[in-house]
Amino acid sequence: MRALRAVAAVLLGAVVLSGCGSGDGGSDDKATASPSSGGGSSSNTASASAQPSPGPGSSATAEPPGQPTSTPTASSVPVPPGPSSALERLVTVTRTGGLAGRTSTLLVKGDGSWTRLDGQARPAGTGKLPADRVERLRAALRQADFAHLPRVPKGGATIFDGFYYAFVHGGYEVAAEQGSLTPGLQSVLDELPPFEAG
Repeated sequence: MRALRAVAAVLLGAVVLSGCGSGDGGSDDKATASPSSGGGSSSNTASASAQPSPGPGSSATAEPPGQPTSTPTASSVPVPPGPSSALERLVTVTRTGGLAGRTSTLLVKGDGSWTRLDGQARPAGTGKLPADRVERLRAALRQADFAHLPRVPKGGATIFDGFYYAFVHGGYEVAAEQGSLTPGLQSVLDELPPFEAG
């Protein structure tokens, strides 16, 4: 009887090892367990060899061929404005603070249409900039050079009860206090519609 168990263990070990060798080159620590442990369930060992774990450097989920393995972040992919982006977002600017401590956001599309949102992100006004002002806004955005601005410009004068601005343009985000706005960012603000009605 012992001889029969030894032969069965050797055969089972050979099946398990051959299953590991036919994979993608990765090794499976579970499948190479000692076959001489005796009394173990052969179905557990066989199921371990049927599902090899990914080796180092391989992904747990297979990516379709030709697909990128990671999703680029918004701040790493600039999208230059152009004629094809007339209905895409040109710039988003959120202003917070001031004496009243209010928050207001302006969303401006490439064709000059804009929407104002209040602090609860509810629409608080809409409109459309004239074509010449849209061109000035585009020029100000190019001059601001978002790709080379620090994410949080500093060094300006502290303005008590001043505003804090957050800009999103071309895949870049920049936030600055009123006293630390660069001349380019100030030019962008000058071409925007008002943050508050009236």
